[in-house]
Amino acid sequence: MKIATGNDHAALEVRSLVTRVIRDLGHEAVDFGTTDDRSVDYPDFALPVALAVRKGDADFGILVCGTGIGMSMAANKVGGIRAALCHSEMTARMARQHNDAQILCLGARVLDADTIETCIRTFLTTDFEGGRHARRVAKIMAMEGR
Repeated sequence: MKIATGNDHAALEVRSLVTRVIRDLGHEAVDFGTTDDRSVDYPDFALPVALAVRKGDADFGILVCGTGIGMSMAANKVGGIRAALCHSEMTARMARQHNDAQILCLGARVLDADTIETCIRTFLTTDFEGGRHARRVAKIMAMEGR
């Protein structure tokens, strides 16, 4: 799989961790993140990741900023995207199983490296369950543009 990644300056220190975990799982990382610690605007990195996922150029996306909140808000503005802010193995699993999230959002300033790695591994190895959850996801997607 191709995984689009993006980070702002606050997540510079975990950038290589994200790429390593993706590659350890046998996937290709496509990097849209900043490469230095100068202050940047997280929407500038959320947008290309969300667009790559929406267009099918990437199977999933991973976005990391200080808290993950800004990245998730920005990515969810792109039509067709379901970006989930996760903070544990359980939330990463549920984001995939129940919400069919395509983008994982994480906070570099609020999560330790082990939790970030666990969230990535869980998100990328968990399938959407469908069934009753598909009905709910369809209702979420029907809300776009209202």
